[in-house]
Amino acid sequence: MEKQTDNRPVSVGKSAFKVDGETVSLYGGAVHYWRLDRDKWDQILESVKGMGFNMISIYIPWEIHEVEKGVFDFSGNKDIDAFLTLCEEKEFRVIVRPGPQINSELTWFGYPKRILENERLQMRNAKGGRTVLTQVPKPIPAVNYAADEFYEETALWYDAICEILARHCYPKGGIVAAQVDNEMAYFFCINAYAADYSEESLAQYRTFLLDKYGDLASINKAYGTSYSSEGEIDPPRRFEGKSKHDIPVLADWIEYREQYLIISMDRLADMMRERGLDQIALFHNYPHPLGPGGAASGFTTPFNIAKLEEKLDFVGFDIYSRKELYSHVKTVGSYVVGTSRFPYIPEFIAGVWPWYLNPGEIYDEEFVTKAALMQGIKGFSRYMLVERDRWLDSPIRRDGRVREDHEKMFSNANRMQSENSFTSLRRDAKVLLLANREYDRLEAASVLVSFPGDFLETPSGFSEYANPLTISEDNLGFDAPVQLEKSKAFGACFEALSAGGHDFVISDTDLDPSRWGERSIVVLPTLDYLDAKIQQALVDFVAGGGCAVVGPKLPELDSLMNPCTILKDAVESGKGNWFVVKSGDDAASVLDQACAAAKVSAVNKSDARLDVVVHLDKDDPKRRVVFIANPTAEAIEARVELPFEVEKATELWSGQPGTTQGSQLSASMPAYSINVYDCSL
Repeated sequence: MEKQTDNRPVSVGKSAFKVDGETVSLYGGAVHYWRLDRDKWDQILESVKGMGFNMISIYIPWEIHEVEKGVFDFSGNKDIDAFLTLCEEKEFRVIVRPGPQINSELTWFGYPKRILENERLQMRNAKGGRTVLTQVPKPIPAVNYAADEFYEETALWYDAICEILARHCYPKGGIVAAQVDNEMAYFFCINAYAADYSEESLAQYRTFLLDKYGDLASINKAYGTSYSSEGEIDPPRRFEGKSKHDIPVLADWIEYREQYLIISMDRLADMMRERGLDQIALFHNYPHPLGPGGAASGFTTPFNIAKLEEKLDFVGFDIYSRKELYSHVKTVGSYVVGTSRFPYIPEFIAGVWPWYLNPGEIYDEEFVTKAALMQGIKGFSRYMLVERDRWLDSPIRRDGRVREDHEKMFSNANRMQSENSFTSLRRDAKVLLLANREYDRLEAASVLVSFPGDFLETPSGFSEYANPLTISEDNLGFDAPVQLEKSKAFGACFEALSAGGHDFVISDTDLDPSRWGERSIVVLPTLDYLDAKIQQALVDFVAGGGCAVVGPKLPELDSLMNPCTILKDAVESGKGNWFVVKSGDDAASVLDQACAAAKVSAVNKSDARLDVVVHLDKDDPKRRVVFIANPTAEAIEARVELPFEVEKATELWSGQPGTTQGSQLSASMPAYSINVYDCSL
């Protein structure tokens, strides 16, 4: 990573978080010190510690501390220095989140109101109006992160808060990581034409195009335009695609929207490093990428973990979900595991905001916890550990008392991980399923309905995320609309791999191809066009001994709609392990053939609806941890044939012995249940 040095006391890599070279666990949660009585801090932290948590995540709100511009109050229950000291005395590792945006259900999202009222600091939509987030209790304007003035204002806050935080950074104190901003997603205005069309952003967009293409002449060649100056370049302001030749313009606007987030997080991270936070890990949390309630859609853009990790140490997705949405947790968790250098959930379900339509119950939190660990998540921060205003049903009450049923569940989850060396586990996934970011960009650009940015689940079922209900069905000159077909192709492979017992992780085409070599098989749905570099990377992967599954089409164009048959020529040459899924109906058989050719073993299941994931122990070759999930509303008598003999199995959540016979594990699985078996070979 460009920003990371090897001699820092805190580092991340290969799915591990290390302090002084030692891998540590980060199982913790948020405590909002400023919302709690100071004389209750001690009792609250004792309750947190009693549940087995080893980390405290601290949101630090600019909005709460600023008295007037450049003047801050750190007294009473706002004394962050004292709270950090107390956390250190109780031997917690600490993660701080100083914003500038923290959300935290604050009316102004953590900003002083004056920032939101400054029209120069407001994002603009395609029509020139303010971009607005519709949220409880009041709508707020989205902040323009392309404006230099915004960073000048933030510097006042960082000057004050980072002076305190730097004194507590490891090795001087307990802070081991800091989050850069919070859920940067255009303030949930994900719609491609909702933001940001401010003058500063348009200038940044033009610079992005010049950096990508080299000069104005190359832009004109790519777009079929005749701009005489860069100032004439204007991004698309609604979907008006008529042919395939319009795709580069549309896709570049969506790619720029990804880059906008990366540029802004990079600027803020550098400001934090300059103020003394340069020896700890810096990270960011994207909101979950599937829309409210796990709505199916293109889940990559505008979020780009791989590219943002070129600037930060790690990047995670937040997960707020329920037991009925197992596929959502699987997709998000597996994506983070397959992409990030440290798979971490910065915000993980605990309690609920009062206006959430379907909050679920404590068992939902147990099921989702096991589901995330099953995917290979290595750390998380519960949101919230302590109940407070605008948040209900947390495990700890605001006076420090615990809810006994919640305490049992959270304590058991922490015990299971800490006592059974979960930090040493690694998924035995030999298959990498790649989402095609190019096609997701086209889907995002094809949206026809501008639904207001709203991070809450809505009764209408509409979402700010592009989905088949809201995008164009225009073929753009192809046989079928790529923006719709791509979800079908990806979904067919996802379902076939799951049903067939093939363990796989997910990433996307912006993952560095050098990382593909960690797997035996790469599965990438391909349609009419594909970037030439990705085509060549697939060819190189197969030439190096890997196995590739592509289709349903072999692209004949590159991303600029120029003829390009690198991939097609290689597949049709008959050299190497190439497999083509021609339709959803043959996905299962083709993937089975590919796994057989690559000698990738599968798990045989008595019921295809079961999901099974095997973890290896990097420190103990005779140990496996096997997760078996029943993500359905019906009980299932599960019999699972593993690709190894099991001498002994113990179900870690209950402590009960597992039923084994040779390589078979058997269990009666209630609806929405996950068993976790520690197996000795």
